[in-house]
Amino acid sequence: MGYMSATLLRLAALCVLATAAATACSSSDSGKAPDDTATPMGHTYLSTEVEGDPIPGGGPMRLTFAEGRISANSGCNTSSGTVDLSDHVLSTSPLASTLMACADDVGMSDAWQNSFLESDPTWRLDGDKLTLTGKDTTIHLTDKKIVTPDKPLTGTTWVVTTLITEQGHVRSTTLDEVGANLTIGAGGTVNGMAGCNRMTGTAGVGPGDAVNFAVATTKMMCAPDVMEIENAVLRALDGRTTSTIDGDSLTLRNDNGNGLILHAQ
Repeated sequence: MGYMSATLLRLAALCVLATAAATACSSSDSGKAPDDTATPMGHTYLSTEVEGDPIPGGGPMRLTFAEGRISANSGCNTSSGTVDLSDHVLSTSPLASTLMACADDVGMSDAWQNSFLESDPTWRLDGDKLTLTGKDTTIHLTDKKIVTPDKPLTGTTWVVTTLITEQGHVRSTTLDEVGANLTIGAGGTVNGMAGCNRMTGTAGVGPGDAVNFAVATTKMMCAPDVMEIENAVLRALDGRTTSTIDGDSLTLRNDNGNGLILHAQ
């Protein structure tokens, strides 16, 4: 009987030690504080799910946070302004917007987007996932690098969506309709449409983000608004540019102050 009692006491002691160790581990895990220092700044996000009123036209919403500013597009115009992310509340200045007219439900996406962003929604960041919660709507977004990895500069057909001028960014329905585009071949050849005319030439892809363009076009004449777009495209592709790729978006900025924003076809 004494032997059995001693054995039971030793087993009981082992169980107490095991329970204490498990409790210590559990306390350590549950006491791990979340990282509250991470913010969306410096990243672009795309919406993957909307709880509540859907985006008119289907979206998606694209949000870019950079240098204390926010840029948003949900299918029609791009809105931008300053942003404050303090206390996990997204507070924006009144958002300024481009002025392109969009048809059908897409045309209502601007008002939906700006109303939500200017309502001081709360935000939560969990790794690559950003959640914005408003009064009646919750938007789930994922880092654009995850949704759309960077496209290669060469071998991709890039379609012009925005003109960059010294006065600012320009979008228009005419620009969308003409479908100005370019493709840089593996050997540095350039082919595409400037707006009215076909263009061919070369692109010297240098170290870093430098691309040097030399292009020529056919000589057909089109409507004045189309020719205006073509001239802007050709000014942007005249000589040295710097290129930046973000997912399926390419930005070319010429040393002469002109540039283009293009999206992969």
